[in-house]
Amino acid sequence: MDITDGIGAIVTGGGSGLGAATARHLASLGAKVGVLDFNAEGAREVADEIGGLALHVNVADEAQVETAFAEYIDWAGSAPRIVNSCAGIGTAARVVNRDGDLSIDKFRRTLEVNLVGTYIVMSNAIKAMSSLEPLGRDGERGVVINTSSVAYQDGQLGQAAYAASKGGVASLSLPVARETARSGIRIMAIAPGLFATAMAAGLPEDIQKGIEANIPFPPRFGDAEDYALMVEQIVRNKMLNGSTIRLDGAVRLPPR
Repeated sequence: MDITDGIGAIVTGGGSGLGAATARHLASLGAKVGVLDFNAEGAREVADEIGGLALHVNVADEAQVETAFAEYIDWAGSAPRIVNSCAGIGTAARVVNRDGDLSIDKFRRTLEVNLVGTYIVMSNAIKAMSSLEPLGRDGERGVVINTSSVAYQDGQLGQAAYAASKGGVASLSLPVARETARSGIRIMAIAPGLFATAMAAGLPEDIQKGIEANIPFPPRFGDAEDYALMVEQIVRNKMLNGSTIRLDGAVRLPPR
């Protein structure tokens, strides 16, 4: 699908990190971008910068997501053809810690935001895109790009909840792509490796260097712009459908 002036796009988690970079990149290509984020201030800052629409949304809240899509369509004049889910939380907790405490609440919360939230956004995206006119000889209507993580395959100690949530996101791609094929809607996921996020930036320099030493090539943290470029490439290449792409510099995470 070509990214033309005025094409509709929604990015969740668009107020910072991977989502903000993607919102900026899509806007630079001519897209009308809705910036959805639980952090209302972050969403406003990015939206003001790119001439987009900021919406304060908890992706795990069905009503809030449905309202956000309606507000975006009213603002843009059309449903989005591109929806990228970057909203999520990172948690670290052992199943049973040294004191014998369980982490069931953290597990439930992580899945609620990362997996159920992604499903809610994707569901609303599919519903909205289904009303659009098909494009080109293939009749494409849109593409949904979710965010998994290499942790879904390389989950480290303490990442049971996070890995499970991201594994669920990766597993959505194929069955949903098969369901939406008749509507001309593609479903993809990106599994980022080690990226220069706010979390990574807060680590001591020696720790950062040690992590980078384990990344084969390029031997550095990924930039948010690398992720945004992958979103663009998925949008443009219609044969990318129903799968998850590791974006990781060939890294494989150690047990801890």
